[in-house]
Amino acid sequence: MNEKCKCECETKRVIVFPCSGGSNVGQLSNAAAVRMTQAGVASMFCLAGIGGHISGMIASCKGADAIIAIDGCSVACAKKTLEHADIPIAKYVVVTELGIEKNKNFDLNENYITKVVDACSMQA
Repeated sequence: MNEKCKCECETKRVIVFPCSGGSNVGQLSNAAAVRMTQAGVASMFCLAGIGGHISGMIASCKGADAIIAIDGCSVACAKKTLEHADIPIAKYVVVTELGIEKNKNFDLNENYITKVVDACSMQA
């Protein structure tokens, strides 16, 4: 295969950061990021590594084509962590703003996971 074609045909490098918080909506953000990674539409990264100021991880993120941040609620832990590290966010989703109530029920609804994934779409 021609190297020029390989470069032009590759998809964008999209990184997704879920808040992974201690509630259903935090865990929905995590489940959505896992599903997006498994589908090959994004690569899930470690928000704790960014918060811990791991320089290599921060540099990798700054080289991405797009960053998606998923917060479970309006506390906005993922968004604030990325902003603190000067990592630009291309797409931002808050799970509770999708009509999903925050609680401690960790039996995650598959339809809710799909709803979060759909909200993260870089299309439109």
